[in-house]
Parts: sequence; structure tokens; C-alpha cells
Amino acid sequence: MKDRDEAARIEIRTRLAASRQELRRILDPPRSEGDGADGGSGDHLGGFPRSRTMKLLMSGRGLGTVGAVVAGLLLARPALALRLLRMLPASAVAKVVLARAFSAMRARQDQPR
Repeated sequence: MKDRDEAARIEIRTRLAASRQELRRILDPPRSEGDGADGGSGDHLGGFPRSRTMKLLMSGRGLGTVGAVVAGLLLARPALALRLLRMLPASAVAKVVLARAFSAMRARQDQPR
């Protein structure tokens, strides 16, 4: 009886290890040669974000889409939108917004008139 229980535990641990490895492979894909600390994968330092979803959301079109969704949520359900807004880390959001504003100002200054 104990041998059977032990064998079942070993089988469960083996399956859990395999599923963890698969999740790591899916959620943390290996970096290509273009990625790295030099920012080669885009305009974000260190190749961040690596996922396609986050890259889409951080692009201009993605930010417009997110803005439209947030505006619609604010109009339809303002109480829910404000509760969700309180869940966001304010300092991280402020850093992203400020970084985007400064990069936009720099890009405008660099353009020839």
C-alpha cells in the first residue's frame, strides 16, 4: 500500500515538473540574438517587453486601443473603472507615462523643421 502511494506521488511530481517546464517555455520564451541588454529588440531597454501582447499594447496603436477601452469603461461604469484604477501601481504607471512623454518630446526636438 505504501509502495503504491509513493509511486503515485512520484508520478504526480513528475507530471507537475513537466507542466511547470512547459509553462516556463510558453511564458518565458528564449531570447533571440537580437534581444539582450543592448535594447536590440525594440525601443525598450533590455529587450522589454518580450511578449507579443505587451509589445502590441506598448505600441502606438495598442495604446490607442487601451485608451479607447478605458474611456468606454469610464463612461459605462465609472465606479468599476475607479476601483480598477486604485489597483494599479501608481508609481509604475507614472514612470511609463513620463518616459513616453519625454521620448515624444525628444523625438520632436530631433526632427528638422
